[in-house]
Amino acid sequence: MAQDIIAAIVLAIWLYLIAARGGFWRAAERDDDAALAAGTPATSQWPAVTAVVPARDEAETIGECVASLLRQDYRGAFNVIVVDDQSRDGTARVAREAAAAAPGAGDRLTVISGRVLPAGWTGKLWAQSQGVEAAAQAPNSPEYLLLTDADIVFAPGALSSLVKRAEQERLVLNSLMVKLRCKSFAERAFVPAFVFFFQMLYPFAWVNNPHRATAAAAGGCMLVRRDALAAAGGLAAIRGALIDDCALARLIKARGPIALTLTDSAHSLRAYPSIGDVRHMVARTAYAQLGYSPLFLAGTVLGLVLTYLAPVALTLFADGFAQFVGLFTWAMMAVAFRPTLRFYGLSGLRSWIWAAALPAIAAIYMAFTLDSAYQHARGRGGMWKGRAQANI
Repeated sequence: MAQDIIAAIVLAIWLYLIAARGGFWRAAERDDDAALAAGTPATSQWPAVTAVVPARDEAETIGECVASLLRQDYRGAFNVIVVDDQSRDGTARVAREAAAAAPGAGDRLTVISGRVLPAGWTGKLWAQSQGVEAAAQAPNSPEYLLLTDADIVFAPGALSSLVKRAEQERLVLNSLMVKLRCKSFAERAFVPAFVFFFQMLYPFAWVNNPHRATAAAAGGCMLVRRDALAAAGGLAAIRGALIDDCALARLIKARGPIALTLTDSAHSLRAYPSIGDVRHMVARTAYAQLGYSPLFLAGTVLGLVLTYLAPVALTLFADGFAQFVGLFTWAMMAVAFRPTLRFYGLSGLRSWIWAAALPAIAAIYMAFTLDSAYQHARGRGGMWKGRAQANI
């Protein structure tokens, strides 16, 4: 009897996720719409844009990031500000060298030495705020800010596409979930699942619907209207947010429509060669996502067990109706995961193997989440480049 009740709960969960959660599993919200690509901005002039790149000890990737930004085929005014957040590895020098080597870059790159982190701010937001301030004080201040990270590389037409959509749809925020690196075993095991879980938590169709409250963004690429950001209180309004991209989306959606899509036009160079590297990435923010609440943590663990582990347990150890439901929901889970796997280049038999392994992957993510709470209790929450930033 108990196993039948659990089976009924599990079935209800997956029927809801498949049928009523914004179709998140289809991974259908993309930035490659042909009609949009062929369009033009809503105005006759291409608006001015400034990219703001916070960088702390990013010498390994900042050169490629800056070079890709300076290679944009954008027809309006476009400048790049790198905020060197007290790096110890020559980040500023590498950025300047990349600009010097870029044909026709001229003086479009500005490197700012970041000031000491004040109390109440996370490091990234403090660095970004200094770049936003510098952009606003420029002789020709931009209409849009491109907030990106030092490990992101853009295709030449990425900025034009971002601005086109923002202008056509009057967006105050247009964000792309850049394609994360997916080469090592750890990356293949955890990166597509990370994107799948993110889409489940924040269905992109709901984010893109101005009549829904759901708001999210991906910090690697956020094109935001500067006046809307200022009217919302600027980055100071979210200065202590560890998950800054979604905090910004929530802040600014009240000012107008926003968009979040998957993309092939920008990708991250950030490598996660081992499971330990993925653990650190997840543990840095997972407990912050739960509001540092032990109650929410317990609820999340229970939810993960029922959603991902119970179908496997029912398949292997139950009988009758409960066993059938376990196998059926496990199959639904695998089918739902495959579009995201295909987006990351995992197809054929490999995609089915990874899809079937989603319960095991979810169990490891659950362990990472528990570790995030443990690190927070140790006073090491939000650790990044030598800074513990949680609950600051």
